[in-house]
Amino acid sequence: MKKTKEELQLNETKVTLAMFLEDYNKNIPPGFRRVSTTVLRKFQEAHPGLFRQKDVWSVDKHRKRVMDWLSSNSDIS
Repeated sequence: MKKTKEELQLNETKVTLAMFLEDYNKNIPPGFRRVSTTVLRKFQEAHPGLFRQKDVWSVDKHRKRVMDWLSSNSDIS
């Protein structure tokens, strides 16, 4: 499925942790864990190389990685 220009732009937009959290939880497929600020901070600590600017997130860069990280770290809450 080809993404529209608007969808691509939205996914690449740099957002705050709070904005990423809201978008992630709103659009995550059923069956996947929802996240909290605490969980996202732990992800940041585990992957500092993904955050050249401390509190800058993007759906394109971080969403899939957060999903993968959560599935391999089921003890994180």
